[in-house]
Amino acid sequence: MIERARQIRRGLTETPLIPLADERCDLVVKLEFCNPAGSTKDRSALWILEQAIGRGEITQDTTVVESSSGNFALALAFYCRLLGISFVPVIDPNCNEATEAQLRQLCARVEKVSVRDSAGSYLKTRLSRVQELLVELDSAYWPNQYANPDARDAHYRFTAGELIAQAGPLDYLFVGVGTGGTIAGLSHRIKETYPGCVVVAVDTEGSVIFGGPPKKRRIPGIGSSIVPPLCGQALIDQVEIVSEVRAVEACGALFAKYGVYAGGSTGSSYAAVQDYFARHRPGAHRPRVAFLAADRGHAYARTVYDPTWVQQLRAEAASPAGVEALAAN
Repeated sequence: MIERARQIRRGLTETPLIPLADERCDLVVKLEFCNPAGSTKDRSALWILEQAIGRGEITQDTTVVESSSGNFALALAFYCRLLGISFVPVIDPNCNEATEAQLRQLCARVEKVSVRDSAGSYLKTRLSRVQELLVELDSAYWPNQYANPDARDAHYRFTAGELIAQAGPLDYLFVGVGTGGTIAGLSHRIKETYPGCVVVAVDTEGSVIFGGPPKKRRIPGIGSSIVPPLCGQALIDQVEIVSEVRAVEACGALFAKYGVYAGGSTGSSYAAVQDYFARHRPGAHRPRVAFLAADRGHAYARTVYDPTWVQQLRAEAASPAGVEALAAN
């Protein structure tokens, strides 16, 4: 099984890097949604599985169990299927309908929690259910994407390695933060190569990662109701907090201006770039700036790209009483 995992990894191709015309900077976006399972989570999912198999922590009889808002679950489901490993994802109501439907096709068992945690999210509830399943199942393995150093190392080795080779010297790197693995791996490798590069962490309103007050969030893939241990390992220079309304606007702008049809976390990162350089006007040197398109927009067709849902989101932002109505959709 370990050789099979290595063959799969060696067969993967680089994700594209494309330039985006911008008035203030030389902007490039790495299309991580071109990975086989459709997101940047392919990197960590496959590497975590390969390393765990190599250490004997996963065998053919093991059931992998993990908490995910969507993309990491999809990546694990895909690679576990290729490797012949059982996988049980633990998801919540914020998981997109398309993602949940795909998971139910790929996995014999899907656990979906419905009770919000103390932060108004579902993460702590998902993690509690994972712990119950680890006891319930005979032989189970928890990848723990929030603290597993293999998640960080995957992005250090592969995502960052490709970005450096493709983009050349970078002045700024904007990275959306959820579990912390992506920014931990990218920031270390990028700063080793380009010490002067400014790493900007992008988070969403309602996330507690950088000390903000918790509140309900609707867009998966960015933010957290806990402070993931991997975030503490990242080399972060600045933080940009983006509202969900602003993220949706940026998704629309990316699609309308460049044809890049991407998910909510990508919109957050693009919004952060635009907002940052609106406040920090570059001097004579035109900075080279990179961000990731973490996943495609297809799974967000009924939310981020749905005018009715967006209208409700705007109404909720203006009137907190509308939170429950929106969350129920």
